[in-house]
Amino acid sequence: MENILEVYNLNKTYTDFSLSNISFALPEDCITGFIGVNGAGKTTTIRSILDVVKRDSGKIKIFGKDFDGNEKELKNRIGVVFDDSYFYEELSMAEMKSIIAPSYDNWCEEDYQQNMKRFNLNPKQKIDTLSKGMKMKFALALALSHKAEFLIMDEPTSGLDPLIRSQILDILTGYMKKCGRGVFFSTHITSDLDKIADMIVMIDNGRIILEREKDTLLDEHRKVKGDIQFLNDEIKKLFLNLEITGYGFIGITSKINEVQKNMPDILIERPTIEDIMLAYIERRE
Repeated sequence: MENILEVYNLNKTYTDFSLSNISFALPEDCITGFIGVNGAGKTTTIRSILDVVKRDSGKIKIFGKDFDGNEKELKNRIGVVFDDSYFYEELSMAEMKSIIAPSYDNWCEEDYQQNMKRFNLNPKQKIDTLSKGMKMKFALALALSHKAEFLIMDEPTSGLDPLIRSQILDILTGYMKKCGRGVFFSTHITSDLDKIADMIVMIDNGRIILEREKDTLLDEHRKVKGDIQFLNDEIKKLFLNLEITGYGFIGITSKINEVQKNMPDILIERPTIEDIMLAYIERRE
């Protein structure tokens, strides 16, 4: 399996925040969830990959080619959807499309018209009258209308109602039915990734701390509930985090076999991606 995206030692420093040696790879034919709490560095990483902001150092490869020196060719093969709208609010969707379409060598007007009908969007409608969900659908319609082989999406479902979120996830699932494609899906709403992600990359405080297949990540961790009388300092070290109340404890561990050997009568559950993400963040803090 080839990698669609490869990031090597990406660094970007601001006054109060920095990305530190960000490295990861995205295989083709996968939806990769890029997770982390707000402020962890997701958007800065994506904008640095796309050269929207200049990285201090690091190397980016897309489809096996260096981004530097091949930017125009590679951007023709990428569809981008940002959480914050980059549209001119006073224009209609048709007018906005007429500005964006000439930027792409592979623009397909037939695909665009089909996408607009599929998403129930009226091209004559002004952008400033659109709901956030409609703006996101319009951004997707544009991204899917120039034969993009790789979608990069920054918080595409943030602030959307469950129905619109579900529709967008269905669109991504349909998009991935063609081989050789990939989706890089940045979000802090990890329940969306429980449904569709194949891979998970987690960033925290400007550093990559996890890169796993989703099912492997979930299999490696367990949520444990039990009586606090069985906790001691050595057993606590087996957990990434612990929530202790007067009734018992709840914790996430990647060492379930050791926990079982040392603690009787515990309840073991499969965690969610959010459970695991928060456990690693709490461990650092």
